[in-house]
Amino acid sequence: MNVDGERLQADLEANGEIGSIDAEEGRGRTVLTGTEADRRARERLVDRLEDAGMEVRVDAVGNIVGRWTPESADPDAAPVAAGSHLDSVPWGGIFDGPLGVYAALEAVRAMQDANLAPERPIEVVSFTEEEGGRFDVGLLGSSVAAGTRPRTDALALTDSDGTTVDEALSSIDFRGEDVLDASEWDAWLELHIEQDTRLERAGRQVGVVDAIAGIANCRVEVEGEANHAGATPMGERQDALAAAAELVLDVEAAATEVVAEESETAVGTVGKLDVTPNAKNVVPGAVRTILDVRDVDYDAMCSIVEAARESAERLAEERPVRTEFDRYRDQRPSVMSDRCVTALNEAADDAGVSRTELYSSALHDTANVAEVTDAAMLFAPSRDGISHNPLEWSDWGDCTSATRTLAGAMATLAGA
Repeated sequence: MNVDGERLQADLEANGEIGSIDAEEGRGRTVLTGTEADRRARERLVDRLEDAGMEVRVDAVGNIVGRWTPESADPDAAPVAAGSHLDSVPWGGIFDGPLGVYAALEAVRAMQDANLAPERPIEVVSFTEEEGGRFDVGLLGSSVAAGTRPRTDALALTDSDGTTVDEALSSIDFRGEDVLDASEWDAWLELHIEQDTRLERAGRQVGVVDAIAGIANCRVEVEGEANHAGATPMGERQDALAAAAELVLDVEAAATEVVAEESETAVGTVGKLDVTPNAKNVVPGAVRTILDVRDVDYDAMCSIVEAARESAERLAEERPVRTEFDRYRDQRPSVMSDRCVTALNEAADDAGVSRTELYSSALHDTANVAEVTDAAMLFAPSRDGISHNPLEWSDWGDCTSATRTLAGAMATLAGA
């Protein structure tokens, strides 16, 4: 197969112009679900899928699927699928998501150009709202496709203005009627930029992902009493922020200890604090914060979460504050399929592409898909590890090498 790197580059650059922003450096884009930019990006993809002779359908939450069923394939056989997403974070880069979608399409075109004869149909997929940039729920489309979120619940989600997913997708004519069931796929592959520097440091062209870190999110509320910063003696304060500061440090200490004793890949972060009333001359009366814990070792994740819970309980006992702790998200680590990982490794070797195996510390749609069918991921190097930023960049040669690897693995899994 001859992957056309120039054709892939042209697709990504054209897609990158949709929702483009005026960045001082780099190339950025903002494409949020249900916006005009989202409509244009989707319509362009549909045109390209149809140009490749693929049958296109759209499901109820806007997931787009292009299906190639060559004469050699059994139309009733479970398909091999690949893809990613087209939406972005605000002021994001041009590679995160679209590389995986257009690389999957380029893989199909390469098979067609080479007159390969797959035994299974092949599907190219773009999932809706992977980033959670508008509706604050990441991996939305894949969660519906994998059956972990009812589509009615997904469609009822609202943005900050009260607009529902249903309304947003309907406004751009991508609220479809089809049903996408990821469990019906024989296998799934996703190419993505690494968003880290491990490949760059190792001098490898691709990374074959063998596991995706799980994630636990916890809401912690600390309630004290707002009072005058000048007139309230230190010994009489119910300072919610001072208590929350202890919690933040306790999480850092717990994560550091877990790294030393249980799992060196574990991380724990408190990255958001909502302080009330958030005024310079008022003792803080309430703090609401979110804890983010990730690792490929679920027990290590739980150790950090429990340490945070104990910290919240201790603060309520030792300080004049009340605390509430809610572990509202608990996604276990995902282990990739051996046969899909093997297909990617062998495809890289056959294409003369240098590789290494690694894990993903960021969540991707593949984490949902891996719950219902065989799946694996492939990383292309990210320059300086920068992502979610206009400076995000993957060299075109690396994108082509990764796409060549993806195409080889898709062909193998489809029996070509």
